[in-house]
Amino acid sequence: MSGREQILGDLRAALTQSNDGARRAAVAERLAAKARHVIPVRGKDAGAAATDRFQAEAERVSATVARVKSLDELPGAVADYLAAQNLPASVRMTPDPRLQAAPWDRTAISISEGPAQGGDTAGVSHAFGAVAETGSLVFTSGPESPTTVNYLPPVHIAVLRASDISGAFEDIWSRLRAEREGAEGGDRFMPRTVNWITGPSRTADIELVLFLGIHGPKNLHIVIIDDGENGG
Repeated sequence: MSGREQILGDLRAALTQSNDGARRAAVAERLAAKARHVIPVRGKDAGAAATDRFQAEAERVSATVARVKSLDELPGAVADYLAAQNLPASVRMTPDPRLQAAPWDRTAISISEGPAQGGDTAGVSHAFGAVAETGSLVFTSGPESPTTVNYLPPVHIAVLRASDISGAFEDIWSRLRAEREGAEGGDRFMPRTVNWITGPSRTADIELVLFLGIHGPKNLHIVIIDDGENGG
């Protein structure tokens, strides 16, 4: 047996023999005992103030924002954006139940679900949450939220519920841990990736000239569903 195999075998044995409940309790205790960092005033907004600040910060980094009153208005908002940008009435959408519940049949939009493909012109995905302090969107990966939809199409349309907007980054991590802790089965584990998106893709590596869309979508359009107390 090689040294590598011995080390991996010892690790597997240790993980198998350990008490999963005790390990998770120890991690939770460490997280709870850790003092939170100082949150700046701009990161303490809540309710309608958080929604307004998020919109202002997102627009400041070249994203566009539309607000609707309910999920029923979402398809119309997406159709209006596609038409205004002279884009095909066709989108790649994540197979998220929250998106599937919208009345897409009221529009002429052609919808394909699943991971993005090279020929897709626009992707639609639902954000886990957002940070008002910086105008950042937060996406978790999983079967219902393939990450490619956020990055491969040149246009990314992000759907966000106002009630999911937090003031600061720390609030997002606390919420994510709390929701996973209360889940059952495989859903109780943290997602494989957590993606933070602030505005469309950009770089200034070439002679300090700012270019959009070099490493990802050139356009980021956010549709905020004004639900709950954050709706204003």
